Amino acid sequence: MPSSLRLNMTGAETDPTQRSARYQAAIEMAEYADKHGFNYINVEEHHCAQNGWLPSPLTMASAIAARTQNAGIGIMALLVSLYDPVRLAEDVAVIDLISRGRLSFIAGLGYREIEFHALDKPFAERGKWMDHVLDTLLKAWGDEPFEYRGEMITVTPKPYTRPHPMFLVGGMSKVAARRAARFGLPFSPPMYDAELEAYYYEQLKAHGKQGFMVAPPEDFALWFVDENPDAAWAEIGHHFLNEVQEYNSWKRAGLARPMEMPSASVEEIRASGRYEIVTPEECIERMQADKDKNAVLHPLVGGMPLERGWRSLELYCEKVLPAL
Repeated sequence: MPSSLRLNMTGAETDPTQRSARYQAAIEMAEYADKHGFNYINVEEHHCAQNGWLPSPLTMASAIAARTQNAGIGIMALLVSLYDPVRLAEDVAVIDLISRGRLSFIAGLGYREIEFHALDKPFAERGKWMDHVLDTLLKAWGDEPFEYRGEMITVTPKPYTRPHPMFLVGGMSKVAARRAARFGLPFSPPMYDAELEAYYYEQLKAHGKQGFMVAPPEDFALWFVDENPDAAWAEIGHHFLNEVQEYNSWKRAGLARPMEMPSASVEEIRASGRYEIVTPEECIERMQADKDKNAVLHPLVGGMPLERGWRSLELYCEKVLPAL
């Protein structure tokens, strides 16, 4: 019965003191969750978001690594096509060393043109650049020097995890599945697709590689724990709406996205079932009924007041986990 903590830092305050307090609270929540046996603490990456979506997942992951001991630290997803590959290899290796092998990430391509513009990367060539980044990462984490842009280089330090830190290739297309298979890397689409899964395994066989696919379950939802869900939706539902409306504003024709939903009102968010406010008793009942269910807590969703976020996390740790 795994438990995960999601920290994406949505809900940007205008006051720097308040913004600092939210980041401090996120690190403290990660430490608290780790001490109470959470399996994963996950962060994300987006740039130029109106509501402050976390733009620096490596920095955040490093801070979490320094304050935790056991939980896995995931970046879901790391937009590798926005990075210099050698510097990325170095940064990931350092975090992997600090965390003693607890870091993992989904390598994402990215789909928002403004992010590529802001970070001076060509949007039209992002697939080619992602291939270059993945190839460089795997070579950089190896033991031997390798040729890079006409010179032999050795990238140090080497990561804690051998042969390299755990990472998967993200994406929802056949191109992404082929990319994962070609590199012999696990594939992690944001939604399950049986046809895409079959295609990925066909491509693995064609390239003589081994791998596996991981996708969220069909009933994936983000939980916020409260003893009175109806009253909570009325009081704090606008924070969920804040996050969803920002995400929906990035919609792109023809691109399937797992958390896209009607967002004209709090009632529509609630009806989607993707964001849930649940009682401790309901958490216990669901997790006892499904031993493999991954409870994903999202206590700081959309600028949630810190005291309410803490109450959600504490209810889960104090009432749910002991019962399980």
